[in-house]
Amino acid sequence: MPNPIAEDSPLTRGRILAAIYLFVIVAGIVGQAFIADGLIVPDDAVKTATNIAANRSLYRFAFTVFMLEMVAQVVASAMFYDLLKPVNRSVARITAIIGITGAGIKTLARAFYYAPLILLSGAPWLSAFDLAELQALSLAFLKINNQAAAIGLVFFGFETVLRGWLVIRSEFLPKFLGVMSVISGIGWLTWIWPPLGSLTFMVNALIAIAGVIAMTGWLFIKGVDDTKWRARAALAANSMWR
Repeated sequence: MPNPIAEDSPLTRGRILAAIYLFVIVAGIVGQAFIADGLIVPDDAVKTATNIAANRSLYRFAFTVFMLEMVAQVVASAMFYDLLKPVNRSVARITAIIGITGAGIKTLARAFYYAPLILLSGAPWLSAFDLAELQALSLAFLKINNQAAAIGLVFFGFETVLRGWLVIRSEFLPKFLGVMSVISGIGWLTWIWPPLGSLTFMVNALIAIAGVIAMTGWLFIKGVDDTKWRARAALAANSMWR
């Protein structure tokens, strides 16, 4: 039997979770806003292809950052499950599954992000296409990458709404964090109708970043109320749904 005293406290695990959750956001901003958006010109295939060809290592580095982001996203979803399962184990489990599914979708989307590096590599077997066709295909794959990533955001939206509900009911975290999470999740759910998601993206992104900063800041500075978490965990241990 594990020794409960030797295990990390909810306070410690909450701080580890905060660091991982913060990394997800920072990695996403670095990979997308600071690198990809600086190289990709949305409606100009020639400029986009030229930028990628001239900055292959930087473009490839963004792909690496995206992969690390999604690994951290999976870890964060799993750790949120551990943190929130005393509130409602079934909902916490569903929340984690939805989040990990979203991470899987977004990870697969990055294959389309990587595709231009292959199309613009100058490999002999690509000689059947002229340069203009390869440039157009590269931009088309990037647009598919964006749309596939947006599908992942829908899953993250459901995950974040459910997580907010769990936080509101938790008692060991403040309700305002849950409210912020629900609002953030509703924002990502606008991608169910992509034109609306695209139109409101910047506002929703800022709201989501504010929610992450609030959550990570609280977990780092104030932390989980250890006594209340353990009380909820003791009650949950007797549930038939555990």
